[in-house]
Amino acid sequence: MKLSLSKSSVLLTLAATLAIPQAFAQAGGGGAAGAGGSAAGASGPGAAAAGQGQSTPNSTTATGQSTQAQPNGQTPAQIYAAGASLGPDPRKPPTSKPGALTLAQILDAARARNPTILAAETNLRAVRAQEIQAGVRANPYLTVYGTDVTEPADASTPYGYSVQVSRLFERGNKRGYRLDTARATTAQTQAQLEDTIRQTILTIKTAFTSMLVAKEALELSTASLKDFRHEVDIANDRYQAGDLGKLDYERLDLQLGSFESDESNDIVTLQQASAQLQTLMGLDAPKPDFDITGDVVPPVIAQTEDQLAQAALANRPDYQAARFGVTAAEANARLAIANGTTDPTLEGEYERAGTENTFGASINVPLRIFDRNQGNKQTARFQADAAALTATAARNQVVSDVAQAWVNYTQSKRLSDRFSNHYLDESRDVLSIAQYAFEHGGIALIDYLDALRDARSSTHDALAAYQQTWLAIHQLSASSAVELVP
Repeated sequence: MKLSLSKSSVLLTLAATLAIPQAFAQAGGGGAAGAGGSAAGASGPGAAAAGQGQSTPNSTTATGQSTQAQPNGQTPAQIYAAGASLGPDPRKPPTSKPGALTLAQILDAARARNPTILAAETNLRAVRAQEIQAGVRANPYLTVYGTDVTEPADASTPYGYSVQVSRLFERGNKRGYRLDTARATTAQTQAQLEDTIRQTILTIKTAFTSMLVAKEALELSTASLKDFRHEVDIANDRYQAGDLGKLDYERLDLQLGSFESDESNDIVTLQQASAQLQTLMGLDAPKPDFDITGDVVPPVIAQTEDQLAQAALANRPDYQAARFGVTAAEANARLAIANGTTDPTLEGEYERAGTENTFGASINVPLRIFDRNQGNKQTARFQADAAALTATAARNQVVSDVAQAWVNYTQSKRLSDRFSNHYLDESRDVLSIAQYAFEHGGIALIDYLDALRDARSSTHDALAAYQQTWLAIHQLSASSAVELVP
């Protein structure tokens, strides 16, 4: 038969074995009573002693379990209740090492060292160099002839020399349209570089938030492990004293592995998040002492959705790149039309034959009877139309991105505010009341453990809500191309 246990079932087992009386002896006399009755209704030697104002070192609860008093007068359950912590407050930044980096410092380092950004900047310089090539004019040609140079020079076979210089002259403003196309392409590449930076910054912000939350989660799991180890230690003392059965103790001890696994997983998550963030910064190898600092509670965004949408249409680099793509495609279409015009070649010639010197000139004009660049003209027109549709799609996507990010932010912020302003305080208040009631015999250990588990669950849920809100803010910032967090 396979035995399946959960943390809640173990807590129930522990509470059942460590239950305490519902009422303790009153000051000035009175006997100890079980949770289900009073001293007057009890029977046996223990009740008789209580009726005489005497206390017993080993009282028994209504469940039949012993609450053996320790030298300080507390039962093991009371010792656990007093030693259990509420865990760290997720509204406070996690503990950071000296010299921990802020998000702004990490972004500055990434702009200077991130290889993806550096590669995009190098590509921009390469594209800009094409503007030089687009503006060059056709080179002239120099031709030198010599005739009868191997024969003896006489009147019948005089030496003959000639020099010819020719050059193609472009018509239709081809050079100007090439420059327009190259400049528009450079502007498009510049916008694409800025979009690469925008996407990289979003990735860095996401990694920063993941690491910050991982730090907080590790503190929570470490606190939970500490408390549960304390719980197991108490159970071990009771087991050694014969107050707890072996099966109950081993069931409890087995669950310690799950708490250790949680802490181990959080350590791995934190180290992986740290390595990823350092890689995005452009570091050659992750450093083990790397640390960050920042606020866990997300701020309030001052801008409205309409303001962010307008800012996105004016500043989003991917939309700007699409618009520059339209400009480049239109310039390329004009260039295709210009390439259908005729470009003449002019030639000048000097010739010397014997003692005679002559000069001549010629013009070479291609007859555009068959090839008038018809196919390229049509292709360029279709490409210009496609670029315009692409720009329209980019604009619609910008508006949609802002709308989606805004909905995500408003809902996430509403939930995180509820945790900050209500649920966390309420869960701590419930836990404080439960702890006080338990220490004074008002509730059983099972009720206190439930309150402790609910408080920790609220803490983890609040941390998840904070992370989701931060990610929504980062996405909204990237969607609107506005730095929302200073």
